[in-house]
Amino acid sequence: MTAHPDPAAAAPPDLVFTGLGAVASVGSGVDEIFEALCAGRSGRAELRGFDPVGFRARHAYEIDDRPAPGTDEPGRATRWLIAAIAEAAHDAGLGEDLSEVPVLIGTGLRELRSAELRWRDGADFDMAELHFGTALRERFGAVRTHTFSNACSASLYALAMGSDLLAAQEADTVIVAGVDTLTESMYGLLDRVHMEAPDRLRPFDRDRKGVLMGEGAAAVVLRRNTGTATGTGTGTSTGTAAGRGGGAVRGRLRSVHVNCDGYHVTAPDRDGIAEAVRGAHREAGVKPEDIGLVMLHGTGTLLNDEAEAAAIGDVFGPQAGTPLMTAVKSMTGHTSGGSGLLSLIVALKALDSGRVPPTIGLREPIEEAAAFRIVRDREAAAEAVLAQVDAFGFGGVNAVAVVERAVW
Repeated sequence: MTAHPDPAAAAPPDLVFTGLGAVASVGSGVDEIFEALCAGRSGRAELRGFDPVGFRARHAYEIDDRPAPGTDEPGRATRWLIAAIAEAAHDAGLGEDLSEVPVLIGTGLRELRSAELRWRDGADFDMAELHFGTALRERFGAVRTHTFSNACSASLYALAMGSDLLAAQEADTVIVAGVDTLTESMYGLLDRVHMEAPDRLRPFDRDRKGVLMGEGAAAVVLRRNTGTATGTGTGTSTGTAAGRGGGAVRGRLRSVHVNCDGYHVTAPDRDGIAEAVRGAHREAGVKPEDIGLVMLHGTGTLLNDEAEAAAIGDVFGPQAGTPLMTAVKSMTGHTSGGSGLLSLIVALKALDSGRVPPTIGLREPIEEAAAFRIVRDREAAAEAVLAQVDAFGFGGVNAVAVVERAVW
């Protein structure tokens, strides 16, 4: 949140979340997803959408909404995106008319699966439907829609742009969303790069084999707050925020910092990740010891987990064992461009409820994460006020957000 009309202007505006929405393999709707994650319930299942012949891996974290097993249909990513935005808009009291609200979407592959089905099976649909903006205009009357493809950090990159729009007073309310669906081509690419085919995603475990993809969408309503924002901090926020709709405050955005270290096409850079974390802390005006919860990126890959853990160790130093940490991809799979925003929503729910979902399947942490307080096996109680949310993507596109509980 660094772009302001006047560099000499006063402190950046108070930005608050007033609406949340999500769809994932473990549930439909924010509350259902959060309860499933706290219960340690996984969305892992055998492949549903395409023939596993030719692949070594046999599992993924898919949303079970296809017409029949072994079949697929176009437009599923758009369907989830609409559902997540509708839930967030309703939660924020915005109604169905979003004609005056900018909508920013982060994604890795957009509707690539639809394109695959068109090429392979001759699936019939209007090519204009490959653009999310078409459906958002028809469903909500949205005319200011922007799509960002920044790999696995895309939705937090979109959040950074949304916060800049608010800071620049280009809008008083924005909707930020992220979405991705399983594609046969990406599944095949990942299947070939793993030394052994993974059967589940096990972040930060010594026996991890690699990443498995998941499906889902997430959306938040973000506003400039010019009134008094309050919240109960006990599971039901009751604050109010200025702006159209006036929904209850679900949390506050303290910062979102993005960078691109350009270190390698696929390999992560420890220093680039550390710089993103430091930048988020700096812009939020916090120190490592202030962070009570870390939502780890945690992809379960050999290099990424090591680099992320080492970078956090570099930044937090002797405080590395202080905050609770968790990696929800162990239950949702890697939801790609939408993963950062899904983790952020889980963070807001965790801060509000005092419940932190576990990282399932973690038996023996890697050396770099040995000192971390990673929640394992079952949910943990927490009284955290601030959470850090990590999202890192191919090419070194890193994004880290700091969010605050809805209590002031």
